[in-house]
Amino acid sequence: MHDGNSIWSGKEATLSDKSARQEFGLTQQEIVAAIRTGKLQFREGNMHGITWFRLLRHEVEALVSETGGQDHLRKKKLQKELADINKETRKLKTRLAAIERRRG
Repeated sequence: MHDGNSIWSGKEATLSDKSARQEFGLTQQEIVAAIRTGKLQFREGNMHGITWFRLLRHEVEALVSETGGQDHLRKKKLQKELADINKETRKLKTRLAAIERRRG
């Protein structure tokens, strides 16, 4: 049996409202509307006076699938995966260049 907090603490179980907008193409108005209708649970985060919503990834994915269709969700997930791979590739190239410079 899971307690109510366990779904919030899993690896990559949550994302911010900003990440949801970037990753899934949602608008802030769509996120707020989904929160108001109970489709999205949220926790409020605050750092340096800036407040944001922490959302459950599986609920955001369900919302995107419902509004844009399953193909839209799959496309957004693949775009995110490609962006992550490209980011990692850039990091590795930078690291390799630094190693090559040290090697002489």
